Amino acid sequence: MAAVQVTEETIIVGGQTLFSRQAKPTQQAPRLSLLLLHGIRFSSETWLNLQTLSKLAEAGYHAVAIDLPGFGRSKDAVAPAPVGEPAPGSFLKDVLEALKFDQAVVISPSLSGMYSLPFLFQHNHLLKAYIPVAPICTEKFPPAQYASVKTPTLIVYGDQDVELGEVSLNNLKNLSNHKLMMMKGAGHACYLDKPDEWHQRLLDFLKNIE
Repeated sequence: MAAVQVTEETIIVGGQTLFSRQAKPTQQAPRLSLLLLHGIRFSSETWLNLQTLSKLAEAGYHAVAIDLPGFGRSKDAVAPAPVGEPAPGSFLKDVLEALKFDQAVVISPSLSGMYSLPFLFQHNHLLKAYIPVAPICTEKFPPAQYASVKTPTLIVYGDQDVELGEVSLNNLKNLSNHKLMMMKGAGHACYLDKPDEWHQRLLDFLKNIE
């Protein structure tokens, strides 16, 4: 198989420039589109270094990781909400439009929950699937709101993440169509602690939702 090339591109969202890294299959049309977000200490570079972008592309997926406003190489862009408060659901809708994605799987760790959760509740018809990894802001929404969402969801957390892992799980498990991916011996950024397990179980889940 030819090596996958990860390209660096900018997209315009709400009049602001956001940095992205993108990887596509080399010899076929993409099976699914994925948008990868990041936590407060991370950026799209995390998914590059972990090889998540290339592994997704090798499996036939179009994977895009963005630097959220104020982070990484999008540091000059202004966030649409204070850190820790839900952002307008339209933000990720605008990101998908800029990427020309009709639907996407969204991978959302930690800080990025402030973006992905409002998007989930307001625009879930644009979500092929949702993969939250111990996101923030889960307590901002009532159980009934979670229960109304039918989007296939893979709830990911490390069993050593006794704060956000447990809080997010208790709220996210109200989603009506979810599976759990608990990673033993892993902390908050569980994908960094056990990358091989992360990639294998992520790909297994994606195969079942195509």
